Amino acid sequence: MTKPLVTILDDEPAIRTMLADALEDAGFRTIGFGRAREFEAALKHQTPDVCLVDLSLPDTDGLTVVHKLALEKGAIVIIISGRAKVQDKVTGLELGADDYIIKPFDPAEVVARIRARLRSSKAEPQSSNSAIFNGWVAHFDSYLLIDAQGVETPFSHAEGEVLRLFLNSPKRLISRSQMQQSLGGAAGESFDRAMDVRISRLRTKLREDPKNPQLIKTIYGAGYIFLDDVSWT
Repeated sequence: MTKPLVTILDDEPAIRTMLADALEDAGFRTIGFGRAREFEAALKHQTPDVCLVDLSLPDTDGLTVVHKLALEKGAIVIIISGRAKVQDKVTGLELGADDYIIKPFDPAEVVARIRARLRSSKAEPQSSNSAIFNGWVAHFDSYLLIDAQGVETPFSHAEGEVLRLFLNSPKRLISRSQMQQSLGGAAGESFDRAMDVRISRLRTKLREDPKNPQLIKTIYGAGYIFLDDVSWT
């Protein structure tokens, strides 16, 4: 079995080395980059399983990289950053990151977070990667929503996690606590706000009326319900 590939985008060589040593000891393959330009060039040849991305890069804002990864590559994206403010964390998660780890960190924590994310991904049904509902087809292998006219709309890995959670449990209440347990990450304000943004973006992509959504319904104080029938292919 091929070892999962983790890319490390951080301009500090010591951090790249520390993470690479811990990850390779844990059974991962790693490639490190100090510049976003080098990292993006390498992505043209292969897509990693997990991308670790620092926000303070010398040649671009790491948030730009996170957003592009989330929309274009479908890889698991974990931010590693010294920016500890709640708003920085919320912004990173809103742009499509799957997790946010604040520096300084124990490399063992990074390894554990990566393993948790990969377990969550593998727990998803692999034989059924397309769902049909209300005139839409959601393709989780290519991260595309396709409407009845064939118009394609991409969604990020993080948005896909939330969408799959709804589609796996149609017409059942999903509480915030259940979402946190299923999707991982620390419970709290930043998680709740990130979920609100991801659900809002999914509603927009599904062309829902924000004042009266018919697919993803908010049950105030309780959670959410996906209201349509779903079939998997």
